[in-house]
Amino acid sequence: MIREARYSDKFHILKFCKNTFSWGDYIDDVWDSWFSEGFLFVAVSKFPVGLCHGVFFKDHVWIEGIRISPDFRRKGIASKMVQKIESIAFDKKIESSFMLIDTKNKPSILMAKTLDYKIFQTWKFYSLSPKKNNTFKIFFGNVIGINEFPHYVKSWRWVPLDQNKLNSLQSNNQIIYSGKDENKAIVILEDSEHFPNTLIATLYSGSPENTFNVILFLQNYGTEKKYQRLQILTKETLPNFEGLEHKLSFHLMQKLLS
Repeated sequence: MIREARYSDKFHILKFCKNTFSWGDYIDDVWDSWFSEGFLFVAVSKFPVGLCHGVFFKDHVWIEGIRISPDFRRKGIASKMVQKIESIAFDKKIESSFMLIDTKNKPSILMAKTLDYKIFQTWKFYSLSPKKNNTFKIFFGNVIGINEFPHYVKSWRWVPLDQNKLNSLQSNNQIIYSGKDENKAIVILEDSEHFPNTLIATLYSGSPENTFNVILFLQNYGTEKKYQRLQILTKETLPNFEGLEHKLSFHLMQKLLS
């Protein structure tokens, strides 16, 4: 049975989510927030054995946090949970569904492809150590358009970038860039909603020089604002840089629902 989560389900879910990845898992950190947002679903046998969360935007649904207890995998439970959220999106007349899967997670990629998801884009996740410097030159401003850059990353969700959001980002100095024309390197800044002292930067890479320049800015910005973690999401392979480490690569998977 698949039903909406109850707060008491947290205990059972966390029991099998402690060691999902080599470094652990983050479900404990986001459970309260996801529960408050709604559309948090669990698969239940005698007790909860699966988890999946849906976030609904105007034009797409974001599916995240798919977790299945090891004893109940390869039984089609993950697919049924995804289809549950898709059915809600279909009723809402939402056009597409997105999810993010580690490029090395072959079973999840196969599951998504079986449900007619296709690889839309591939993104890389880098961590960057804060460091004081003043050798960069960047500018704040609105240098992107919603047709060219339809999404940006907010709390590890690829969020649609409409004109109102673009105006808000610009007025709050959350869009920075270096360079001109097609050589520009552009960064959109967002605080993580789920992890303290964490900055998430969506980086659209330009020339190597301009990309290097915005990375210098991010290092310094992290120090000035006292961030503990700087996370960069980009489609590009970034240059070698002291304090910059490639962590993982992900496929952004998309399915058209209409």
